[in-house]
Amino acid sequence: MKPILVFQTDFTYMEGAVAAMYGVVKSVDPSLEIIDATHEIPQYDTWSASFRLNQYIRFWPKGTIFVSVVDPGVGTSRRACVALTNDGYYIVTPDNGTLTHVKNSVGIKEVRMIDETINRLKRDDNKAVAIFHGRDLFGYCAARLASGIISYEEVGSTYPVDEIVTHEIKEAEVLDDEIKGIFEINDPNFGNLWTNISLDDFSRLFKHGDKIKVVIKHKGQVIFNEILPYFASFGMADQGSVMIYNNELNNIALAKVMGNLCKSYDLSYGEDYEVSFRKVENNE
Repeated sequence: MKPILVFQTDFTYMEGAVAAMYGVVKSVDPSLEIIDATHEIPQYDTWSASFRLNQYIRFWPKGTIFVSVVDPGVGTSRRACVALTNDGYYIVTPDNGTLTHVKNSVGIKEVRMIDETINRLKRDDNKAVAIFHGRDLFGYCAARLASGIISYEEVGSTYPVDEIVTHEIKEAEVLDDEIKGIFEINDPNFGNLWTNISLDDFSRLFKHGDKIKVVIKHKGQVIFNEILPYFASFGMADQGSVMIYNNELNNIALAKVMGNLCKSYDLSYGEDYEVSFRKVENNE
């Protein structure tokens, strides 16, 4: 069986970019299967592209080819690449930070720069186009690789894995009676916020049912200071209440039950949003 192609972009469906990209894939090989991961990555946000890719990649069959196109540097000297992960997946992407989380979690075995002389779409009507690499470069190269027209070695020349562009990943701080971290990402549809604190670290201090002091700071200023319960699932809390839970990635998160935490409290994510969890004292 030919590898599945899984796409994520910041293109949305509001215009024809996704359709054009998929048309190129099907023109290379009509039998290729295309699956959408998401086309709603926040505009130009390579951090979110990296996080989302790492969120779902491990659940696909080995050999799946992922195409991630969030490319604010399109047409510049940034590298276009295909990375092979240590656990057997391929990622076709601009090398602009999108490989950060996968490189950190499972590792990159090899990375190759796409040779545009052979792996870029050539048509009379696009010879002057420098801004749509999702269609002309990434989608086209991924299709050629998935169809077997080229081997991985024919993508282009290798370059050192250490040269892959990455974002800084903040680590949580575990103290005797407190854990500190940041909100790494949100759950945009429900307004939940996901931290960089692992369930393993959190479980050193807390268990389900505990009441926990939660303080959120934005740029050093306290913007949220409440005692919250820690539950295994949303149905254990009252509707409209705020709770702590561990998400599907086994990291600690906050939610407003049947509501939207981000909108209700004007919260977001990024290293400027710090969060701490502390054991509640008897007089609190």
